[in-house]
Amino acid sequence: MFAVFQSGGKQHRVSEGDMVKLELLTVEPGDEVIFDKVLLVSNGEDVSVGAPFVETGRVTAEVVRTERAKKIRVLKFKRRKDYMRRQGHRQWFTEVKITAISA
Repeated sequence: MFAVFQSGGKQHRVSEGDMVKLELLTVEPGDEVIFDKVLLVSNGEDVSVGAPFVETGRVTAEVVRTERAKKIRVLKFKRRKDYMRRQGHRQWFTEVKITAISA
């Protein structure tokens, strides 16, 4: 069984027991989060597709941790113009463990 849900402007395909990194959520580690913007739920041959969301679909998850991702390097460079700018960025994320999927 798997589901596709929307969180933070992105869509995620998950099954029970999966660990997923999401955009930052304002919850504490150990809390339970319910995602109700479920786009698709599949249980073998039985598939429910929403228009735009499945009405009874829910994905329940437990918050594991909130951290910052690895640093990415941003480089702006124009050759022969004596122009180069370096910048780094670390994005916040929330890691959750999917505990239940219901249609």
